[in-house]
Amino acid sequence: MIFIKTPEEIEKMRAACDLVSRTLGEVAKWVKPGVTTLKLDTIAREFILDNGGKPACLGYHGFPGTLCIEVNETVVHGFPSNYALREGDIVGTDCVAELDGWNGDSCYTFAVGEIDEKKQALLTVTRESLYRGIQAATAGKRIGDISNAVQTYCERHGYSVVREMCGHGIGKSMHEDPEVPNYGRRGIGPVLKPGMLICVEPMINMGSKNIVIERNGWECRTRDRKPSAHFEHTILITDGEPEILTTFDHIERALPGGAGEDKQEITINEG
Repeated sequence: MIFIKTPEEIEKMRAACDLVSRTLGEVAKWVKPGVTTLKLDTIAREFILDNGGKPACLGYHGFPGTLCIEVNETVVHGFPSNYALREGDIVGTDCVAELDGWNGDSCYTFAVGEIDEKKQALLTVTRESLYRGIQAATAGKRIGDISNAVQTYCERHGYSVVREMCGHGIGKSMHEDPEVPNYGRRGIGPVLKPGMLICVEPMINMGSKNIVIERNGWECRTRDRKPSAHFEHTILITDGEPEILTTFDHIERALPGGAGEDKQEITINEG
């Protein structure tokens, strides 16, 4: 069942999305060579708790962390560990923060120090595909329009789209209907209606689309062990342009050089 949120519920979602955005902004300050992924997880957990929230992933069906950690070939659902980040790694940090019973969800894939051109291109295209998908998320269109926008953009640049993992609805539960795949045909799937809240999250591989689930039953990595990138926003379907409730602004300001405002996000919000 797809839940249409009331104005009061949407305001609570705004607060949850603000918390998860600020959390990843805090994590961004610590992403550097030599820092363990467990340290990043601790930073996120403490920040959420200190700000009155709950780390929604922690304990979810037994998941052991606040963050899903995605180093290099890990697509999704990696465990925080004593692995120390290395120069040239990329690391995704997927986070869900619950506040007042509502969930905000976002993911950002970081470059650790200097990365090679191929990895940087993967990050750039994956992030751009996120906004292509969001631009397609207007009322009256269908989920397949989002899916197709992501897929065609990434495949045009020579990358592959993970089939088994997808975006989703969100609200009081971190995963609600509808599913939001990153591949598909335009004009199919549920109709987008004002008041729907969904997460768009491209998971894009440098090599093959094929994945493997590790023995722990959680960690998903590329079969060919080539890098994968992942970016995610929580968005609101409106009568006009989609509204992005999460933001990368806090992350951008925390990164070396302080890139500041997320220009792609502003462009979409302004139409």
